[in-house]
Amino acid sequence: MKKFALGLVLLLFVFSLLGCQSVNLSNEDSPVDPGDVHYPLTLKDQAGNDVTISKIPERIVSLVPSDTEILFAIGAGKKVVGVTTNDDYPKEVKNLPKVGDMTINAEKVVALKPDIIFASALNGKETIDKLKKLGLTVFVLDANSIKGVYQSIDLAGQITNQLHQSDQLIGNMEAEKLQVFREVAKAKKDRPVKVWLESDPSLYTAGKGTLLNELVTIAGGDNVAKNLNGWPQVSSEQVVTWNPDVIVSMYGDTSTIRNRAGWNTINAVKEKKITAIDPDIVSRPGPRIIEALHQLAKTFYPGQVK
Repeated sequence: MKKFALGLVLLLFVFSLLGCQSVNLSNEDSPVDPGDVHYPLTLKDQAGNDVTISKIPERIVSLVPSDTEILFAIGAGKKVVGVTTNDDYPKEVKNLPKVGDMTINAEKVVALKPDIIFASALNGKETIDKLKKLGLTVFVLDANSIKGVYQSIDLAGQITNQLHQSDQLIGNMEAEKLQVFREVAKAKKDRPVKVWLESDPSLYTAGKGTLLNELVTIAGGDNVAKNLNGWPQVSSEQVVTWNPDVIVSMYGDTSTIRNRAGWNTINAVKEKKITAIDPDIVSRPGPRIIEALHQLAKTFYPGQVK
């Protein structure tokens, strides 16, 4: 992780010289040198486990879509031999063997003879422990912040010997994030836009300590549930009291929100500022979170953010 921290510092210095514009770093620009990865390699995963990778992986199984998206984004997708039925991006994953959904079929995983399995806390401790007991190498990527996503990408790059690609991806993501931040800073008026995030019709939302709360903040929004931890459920009356300026649906439906009893007094409803966002780009801690950041900023400050 020291290598990651040093690389990120150097990248941020480059961004300051370039006025925070998006850049496409070449291998020569990257602070990571070819051949920096030497096996066997021992790394601490994002669940706090020390994991030893004996050789460069040639067969990879991914148990969550976010890990799959990272692997393909850094050029390791050709080594992915198995994913879950939840994986739908990029399009290449649709034809790969499936090892389950949120419930993983350990026998199918074993049959694919993976050198390494990328997992998440979402897979559950029981599943991860079972795979380890079968003699399989499991590495957990589990980010809850933008910095955590960068760390996930860096770790995947080290494991797969794709450090140049992972370094470039982090650089481009950070440059785009900073560009959005600059545009939002110019667009903001007296106060940030008050935002209600609705993850489902039963009024669960994203609060403090979540990646989505961080994205909303950088995009210039004031998450009305920011003082609640994790993914809380709140009452309809509480949302009315918060009186958000914008409502973001994370399940595609906006009509339910627009027609909900008692919500006609909310500013967002009165001014028809209710929008839906693809749940995959805001809920998967991978490369597409920057796309989510762009969409949120444009929603909060239409016509002022590119």
